[in-house]
Amino acid sequence: MLQRLLFGLIAVTTLTLAGCANSPQQLSPQPVLTSQLAPVGQGQQVVVRVVDGRPSPVLGTRGGLYPETSSVTVQANDIIPKLQAQAEAAVRLLGYTPSANAGGAPVLTVTLANLSYQSPKEGMYVTEATIGANFKADVNNNGRHYAGAYGASLNQRFGMAPNVDTNTKLVSDVLSDALTRVFKDPSIGRTLSN
Repeated sequence: MLQRLLFGLIAVTTLTLAGCANSPQQLSPQPVLTSQLAPVGQGQQVVVRVVDGRPSPVLGTRGGLYPETSSVTVQANDIIPKLQAQAEAAVRLLGYTPSANAGGAPVLTVTLANLSYQSPKEGMYVTEATIGANFKADVNNNGRHYAGAYGASLNQRFGMAPNVDTNTKLVSDVLSDALTRVFKDPSIGRTLSN
């Protein structure tokens, strides 16, 4: 009887502690342009490069009782090809033709400068998160240069700790918003034109 009681107490304690700990999450966001773009080009070739300028693939942690075990990660080899595809699609919508390497063509470099996920440090449960994304854009065209910085953020409250699907959607939304702001900047389209 005592043995069963002790086993039951250990099982309850283990379940309670497990409920307070969050496991790491590896996200695979799907950024998409969220707005139409006005065409300003006439099909000129543009070299489009997207690079990862983040210091780490770790966005932050989801908090909870053991925040060091609850990291949120987005790997460069997952997100950069998706951002490259969206940047090339945006350049097409602006009226240009993306090119891998055209001698003398304008070059647009889009850098993912920051991607963050912050939860309150206090408390055992994840009740909210602030997600942010920042891009830098550099255009070089025959001695003309333009640089801009663009960001988006979202503060989300939760009734229960968010799962991978929820966090993937939130990070996707913030990335989409920030990337769209890059290409809505009229100075980028103007600097790309010859």
